[in-house]
Amino acid sequence: MTTKNHTPALELFLVDSDHPAAFPLASSRIAAGFPSTADDEIAMSLDLNRELVRHPEATFFARVSGESMIGEGIEDGDLLVIDKAVEPTNNCLAVCYIDGEFTLKRVRLETDHALLVPANPKYRPIRITAENEFMIWGIVRYVIKKV
Repeated sequence: MTTKNHTPALELFLVDSDHPAAFPLASSRIAAGFPSTADDEIAMSLDLNRELVRHPEATFFARVSGESMIGEGIEDGDLLVIDKAVEPTNNCLAVCYIDGEFTLKRVRLETDHALLVPANPKYRPIRITAENEFMIWGIVRYVIKKV
């Protein structure tokens, strides 16, 4: 039987920090307000490993499965950059391990419990108490999406 809080197993991908993931970078920024003149020159390259990965030994990629975070624009199939070396803070976006399953939620830290808060009204917050097997597995640093 499937419940509204059920999440499939987390599919993890390791970071290959031994090889740069370099791509051309335009020398000017892209205007998101009023259009600016086009710049056809490529001034430098951008290494995505350097840009997205602060702790290579503790960073993983994972693909989102489900719709519990759609209110934050995180959709099924999006790619997460997760850093296990970052300390959790109140309201952080985290991959959590609870009672044998992984889930992606906002973590609200209370005095005597924690709440895992979805961003979809179809799902209920999950209250974490001492009875749960629980761990904040890693903090989401970036969400990469296909548009």
